[in-house]
Amino acid sequence: MEKIAIIGASGFVGSAITEEALRRGYTVRAIVRNISALPAGRTGLEPYECDVTDTEHLIEVLRGYHTVISAYNPGWNNPNIYEDTLAGYRSIILAAEQARVRRLLIVGGAGSLYVNPGEMLMDSGAIPAELLPGVRSLAYVYTEMLPKIKDVDWVFFSPAATMKHGSRTGNYRTGRDNILLNVKGQSVISVEDYAKEMMDEAETQRHHRERFTIGYRDEDPEHPIENANPPSILHGI
Repeated sequence: MEKIAIIGASGFVGSAITEEALRRGYTVRAIVRNISALPAGRTGLEPYECDVTDTEHLIEVLRGYHTVISAYNPGWNNPNIYEDTLAGYRSIILAAEQARVRRLLIVGGAGSLYVNPGEMLMDSGAIPAELLPGVRSLAYVYTEMLPKIKDVDWVFFSPAATMKHGSRTGNYRTGRDNILLNVKGQSVISVEDYAKEMMDEAETQRHHRERFTIGYRDEDPEHPIENANPPSILHGI
């Protein structure tokens, strides 16, 4: 049975990815801040409590894993989200390097996607000011931290602007740096389809040291963008 490590496995996106991996028969090392947030006795699930900023501990937790998926987020209500996101990812990246992880797949944000030539979503005025620290921290991880990695093959997977629970349809498209809109001009994806594509990427390894994104082409009445709550504008962890 194949194994995979998922950081932040109890969060909104992390739990969906964990469920998708278990569905495919993986043994999942689910790395969380609080082990009580994970179901006990689930076949294939190996709960593991670890503070990601404890780099030495995280190195040992990740050692022996070819692929690690990080859905790390210190919490949208955290007043220090910008600093804590960067601190967490500095530790995650260092631990992945020291543990000789080969693939690091990151649940990215939509804020750094381009909505117009030269204009990112986070600079367009569409994101509430109180959410911008968390958005900009993930953008910094993508633009400044990941390109400096030498020995780990990384991928930054940006969701659509709106991500909510819905159906696992497989009926979506992927792109690179531009936000993907459906026929009504909405940027939408279900967390179930996002998780499916994340695990597809883990298996097919189509992207290397780059970002890609996802979105529906057709109208999706289950996920109207006008009804999105604030965290789903980004990635909803």
